[in-house]
Amino acid sequence: MKFYLNLVCVIIVVTSCILSSHAHYTQQWAVHIPGGSQVAEEVAADHGFVNHGLIFEDHYFFSHRLVAKRSINPNPEKRVRLAADTRVAWAAQQKAKRRVKRSIALQDSDPKWSSMWYLNRGNGLDMNVIPAWLEGVTGKGAVVTILDDGLEKDHPDLIRNYDPLASYDVNNQDSDPSPRYDMIDSNRHGTRCAGEVAATSNNSICALGVAHGAHVGGVRMLDGDVTDAVEARSLSLNPQHIDIYSASWGPDDDGKTVDGPGELATRAFIEGVTKGRNGKGSIFVWASGNGGRDQDNCNCDGYTNSIYSLSISSATEHGYVPWYSEACSSTLASTYSSGAGNERQVVTTDLRHACTSSHTGTSASAPLAAGICALALEANPNLTWRDMQHIVVRTARPQHLTATDWQVNGAGRNVSHSFGYGLMDAYSMVVMARNWITVPEQHKCEVLTSDANKQIPAKSEVIIPMQVTECDGVEILEHVQAKLTIFAQRRGDLNIQLTSPMGTKVTLLAHRTHDNSRAGFSYWPFMSVHSWGESPFGTWKLEIHNDGRLMADIKYWDLTLYGTATRPAYDLKQSKEADSTIPVLYNDVLHNSIDSSANWKNGAENRKDTLEVEEKQKSSSSSCKHANSNFCLECYGGLLLYNGTCITNCTQGFYDSRNDLTEKYDGINLASNGKCIKCHYSCKECSGSLDYQCTECFSDAALYRPSGSASYCYPSNIIYDVLSEKWYYRVILVLTFWTILFLVLGFVYFRKRPKGYKLINSTEHEEN
Repeated sequence: MKFYLNLVCVIIVVTSCILSSHAHYTQQWAVHIPGGSQVAEEVAADHGFVNHGLIFEDHYFFSHRLVAKRSINPNPEKRVRLAADTRVAWAAQQKAKRRVKRSIALQDSDPKWSSMWYLNRGNGLDMNVIPAWLEGVTGKGAVVTILDDGLEKDHPDLIRNYDPLASYDVNNQDSDPSPRYDMIDSNRHGTRCAGEVAATSNNSICALGVAHGAHVGGVRMLDGDVTDAVEARSLSLNPQHIDIYSASWGPDDDGKTVDGPGELATRAFIEGVTKGRNGKGSIFVWASGNGGRDQDNCNCDGYTNSIYSLSISSATEHGYVPWYSEACSSTLASTYSSGAGNERQVVTTDLRHACTSSHTGTSASAPLAAGICALALEANPNLTWRDMQHIVVRTARPQHLTATDWQVNGAGRNVSHSFGYGLMDAYSMVVMARNWITVPEQHKCEVLTSDANKQIPAKSEVIIPMQVTECDGVEILEHVQAKLTIFAQRRGDLNIQLTSPMGTKVTLLAHRTHDNSRAGFSYWPFMSVHSWGESPFGTWKLEIHNDGRLMADIKYWDLTLYGTATRPAYDLKQSKEADSTIPVLYNDVLHNSIDSSANWKNGAENRKDTLEVEEKQKSSSSSCKHANSNFCLECYGGLLLYNGTCITNCTQGFYDSRNDLTEKYDGINLASNGKCIKCHYSCKECSGSLDYQCTECFSDAALYRPSGSASYCYPSNIIYDVLSEKWYYRVILVLTFWTILFLVLGFVYFRKRPKGYKLINSTEHEEN
């Protein structure tokens, strides 16, 4: 009996796994009907559907109550009937997509203004919002909506700024975005995000939002089946009224998922940036993801990886990379959020009219960024979606953020895979927005390499150069996309890097240890913002490292370059005085108050390592050739740039980029001069950034040179095995062991068989 129960359990588990791996079809349809709303109503009535209204132009959201809410198979009858209807140009039954909120479950505590460390510390250790508030800039006139699991619209700290025109319940198809309540408050996420943006100030309740004068709404779309149509309808809600859409969700951050917006959601993004806000473009702010523990990469998330979204990462209270943070080349900037257990989190509104000081993850970072963007929009309501990205790039601060991968791009800007261009600075954005002149029209060009079809054997890499000599309309870069088609036996073994003609090297894809997929990438658009402001002309270099034991092939590489024909007018007009007109560390006003009842504190907290960095910068200022806000961008000849300072020799764990042989192609050194670049984590000293370029190992490892110039650091406890045995010896040993084991088991089995078995049979044979 126990055997059968176990068998049933196994069958149930296997069946569940099989079912979970298939997409589930819902009772929702997206239908393209060019004839107008009256024709759409007629089509819905004729086929038994309910028409829930427009997704965007001529595309309608239908549902059918007689169709199963979830099924692994599509409904053939409805599909055939809609396909045969001449009034219908196109129809698709919607599949449920897995989307997760980007917060981290931690216990709540009672908040107060003094706990809002990310807004009130001063000394360059906050996001510089108080100076903007002191000038009366609070986001007035801006409208932000939170795409999430609902919004508690009657929360006492939100009700005054609640905007019903920026709200809708896509899950239940009504105008009330209120969340569904349960015992564990699982739908608190949207209300928390909304409070960060626009919680009311000066009302003795909870705290206040970054843009506490803005209007805020909510779209309930995560508390039900999330389909392409649900996402598209949410992203395109009332685009002439809503300025900023804030999203703190996305595909699974599990280190093995590659997913992004479907056909309709992609169309909604494009419609938003081209037609939203009367042509100025909707602003989409997105949380970059919480998959750091699983070594996820946000370039595998098609929402943060989009040129249309302003992708935001997190920094901890002490300026470090959070444990959950995903590093990628599409992150534009960062705001503060939670960190380790001893670091503080984010204060905001909570369900049931409550308050929390434990909002976490990149979920907390994106709404802070949306609020800061709302402040900039009050200062200049004519900003386009691209203007906002340009302003963020120019004002984000790298100071006080600790990461090992800071580099200076060809335009002289500091940028990191972990923090983008740095911490968002609200007052700097407001000042720049006031005098901003709309950027020139965006152009794009596509360049296809003729030599992309290459094999990538195990434990090897390929380097594919691409020469760009002309790019119509693009002289100054913004976004760069490398669209790749790669077949891989194990996708997670790949590491993909791209180097621009001006020497900026980015990691498009880092190793993902959990990604065992054989699907590879099919024309996936890996995006980078690290070359912002550079020239596109010259040799681009794509490197694909296969560090696994299985084969991979690259089939296709298309480089898509976005940018402008001329520099933004703001740069041309104010390049000399721009730095002096933007007070990055506006500390002398932080002790003031907006009114008599508000208590704005200039926090005295500071970090020891920050002071040490500042001392280094002072001591090396005479060696710095070009600096930006006391952060060195370029050193005089002979010196090396390291984390914003000029030094004579690289410290342990870093190497001089001028000596990196992998940066040379046809004898030309493609690396930027004079930088200290981090070694591979396994190397103590190195000649390059790869794992086979170690020159010295840590005490628990030994140097191993299998052939040529390759040199690895292997742990001491396995180095003897590596040196003394070849792989085929181990295979022979294993096969020999199993052969002997089977022979022994066979001998034991025949020895223990019943002795009478052969006698009975032999006797019968004799009688016959």
